[in-house]
Amino acid sequence: MHRSFSVSIPAIILVVAGLLIGAVPARGQQVAVEEFTLPNGMQFLLVPRNDQPNVVSAGWVAKVGSVDERPGITGISHFFEHMMFKGTDTIGTRDPVKDAKYRAEQKAVRDEINRIVWTKQYQRFKSGEIGDPWDPANDTQELRVLRARLDALIRAQQGRGDAGPEAATIVKDEFDQVYTKAGGSGMNAFTSHDLTCYFITIPSNKLELWAWMESDRLHDSVFREFYSERDVVHEERRLRTDSTPTGRFQEQFDAMFWASCGYAWPVIGWPSDLNSYTFEQAQDYWNTYYRPGNLVGIVVGDFDPVEAKAFITRYFSRLDPGVRKPAPVVTLEVDQLAEQRMNAAGDVPPSVEVRYHTVPAGHVDSYPLDMLAEVLNERTGRLYTGLVEGRGIASSARASSDTRKHAGLFAFEAETRGASTPEQLERAWYEELEKLQGEEIPERELRKVKNRVAAGNYRRLENNMSLLVQLAFMEAILDWQEINDGPKKYEAVTAADIKRVAGRYFAPTNRSVATYRREEKTTP
Repeated sequence: MHRSFSVSIPAIILVVAGLLIGAVPARGQQVAVEEFTLPNGMQFLLVPRNDQPNVVSAGWVAKVGSVDERPGITGISHFFEHMMFKGTDTIGTRDPVKDAKYRAEQKAVRDEINRIVWTKQYQRFKSGEIGDPWDPANDTQELRVLRARLDALIRAQQGRGDAGPEAATIVKDEFDQVYTKAGGSGMNAFTSHDLTCYFITIPSNKLELWAWMESDRLHDSVFREFYSERDVVHEERRLRTDSTPTGRFQEQFDAMFWASCGYAWPVIGWPSDLNSYTFEQAQDYWNTYYRPGNLVGIVVGDFDPVEAKAFITRYFSRLDPGVRKPAPVVTLEVDQLAEQRMNAAGDVPPSVEVRYHTVPAGHVDSYPLDMLAEVLNERTGRLYTGLVEGRGIASSARASSDTRKHAGLFAFEAETRGASTPEQLERAWYEELEKLQGEEIPERELRKVKNRVAAGNYRRLENNMSLLVQLAFMEAILDWQEINDGPKKYEAVTAADIKRVAGRYFAPTNRSVATYRREEKTTP
């Protein structure tokens, strides 16, 4: 069964730092990629190799993420990730005509609910009469009736209503079932700030099935369960954000850190926006970002390229190229002029995070910034030897260079140890930073880091799925050829480069600090 997941800042720090350092191949190694593009504009990257006989990892990436959204539809990229597993008029339903009728009736009711909430309930909220205007506890009688009607339609479509199972039109998880019966495994997807990726591992002799299945959902997704799936996303948000010790604090910190660009809102979206998407907005988004010119298919593993291209051409050529091109992201992050601080208290481990605005992926300074993070990390890195082992004030400490498509950040994070305080960790970070700004890293230390990175690069190429995801990130954020070109750029980083960027981006006015303290529980 598909388990959707969003990739937000804490995870992106790991993924993108790994993408552009730890996920590129060892020095001198080249990944042989055959690239071709269909007449409708859909691009494909093929990497035939037989490291894992009779197995293929296949997927596709949409060059759209939360940065492409706007207030009012935040989280819609991640919501689409859910919708893409609900099927078409061929997969996921036993009666497409009746299913379409259910969807139309649900849309009419939900449109009326939205109209009432946006007008009457929002006004009651603004006047102080109620709290959350979307909370059913604050519903008027009119809204209660409409919600009951919508719920009845959803239940009937699922076969849980008064009419019984025979009224159902949905075949639950049929998309996954078809793949599983054919030997597929690991079907999943993820959404990040800059892209959405779908993938699966299949037997080599099922590549034609993959081409048909994926082209079918790109050609004919019907957004089944468009309204009921919001509850699933809300639950995902509760589990991953609201129920975690620092989840909501992290959202607040992100919104404070990013002043102007689209990285300010969470990948999963703001709660009121999750409730508000209309079918028309979804169709508009689909027709803009899920057309062939904005999609890249990727196949890695044991397959015949000639046969693969024949399958791809036969099935993916049916996709309509569309007429609306994605608009460029034009709002740049404004310069930060003064230090920002967030002081948080709760059921959290005492810790600190210090962030700095840096540069986008591919910027000339992104490579020494990424390498600086590597110098600081691991058990032989300066943070562990300096704060964990040396001073003994941190239970953990790490740095990350998060270079995204349109902007970047560098972060230091650490948790306290024993009686130490977040303030001590912060001061220790500045002391380590001063060393980096004042003197060049010894060549032997830099050489050890580069060797470690190169070894990690080689290991990360051994798995077909890992390579697929790396290609997806690189093609969406920069260009897939970065997988071959990146290692040379990292190898060329000098100690002088690292000292230069340490002096350029880590000014006090360019930093934002989040301090977390454990809230003392008072005895009544």
